[in-house]
Amino acid sequence: MKLIPIAAIANNNVIGQNNKLLWHMPADLKRFKETTMGHTMIMGRKTFESIGKALPGRKTIVITRNKDYSAEGCEVVSDLKEAICKVKSESNVYVVGGGEIYRQVLNLHYTRRMFITRVYANFEGDAFFPEINPEKWELIEREEHEPDDRNPYPYAFLTYKRKC
Repeated sequence: MKLIPIAAIANNNVIGQNNKLLWHMPADLKRFKETTMGHTMIMGRKTFESIGKALPGRKTIVITRNKDYSAEGCEVVSDLKEAICKVKSESNVYVVGGGEIYRQVLNLHYTRRMFITRVYANFEGDAFFPEINPEKWELIEREEHEPDDRNPYPYAFLTYKRKC
C-alpha cells in the first residue's frame, strides 16, 4: 500500500483559510479528479466538510476525534492509524488534507510519492502544507503552466519521490 498526498499549495505553503480553498483552478481540479478516480481518499473532517459530500467514484475515509460523527457515503475513523488499517490491501491511497493529516503522512514509510500543484502566488491562510524537505524528497516531474482565461495564476504540476 502506498499513501500519496495530493495537494494544491501556494508559494507560502498555504492550502486554505476558514476551511475553504483560496483559488479556483479548474486545471488542478481536473488533475485531482483524474488522479483520485477509482481510488480511496483519506481526509480530515474539516477537509471533508469543505468539500461537502463524498465525491463520486472514490471511497472516502474521514478522520475525526468526534466519536459521534457520521458522513453519508463515507467511512469514519478516529485516527490515521485506523484509516491505514482499512486500506492495507489497496495499492494507491490518496491523502487529500488537511494540514495536520499531511504532517502525519509525510513521515510514514508508506508515503513514497506526492502530487503537488504549486500555485505561484502567496495567500493569507490558516491551513498549511508542511515544508517539503529536499533532503527527503526528490522532484522527479515538473509541468509548468501559464495563467489562462480559466486558471488565474501560473502553476506547476509537481511529482515528488521519497529519497532512499
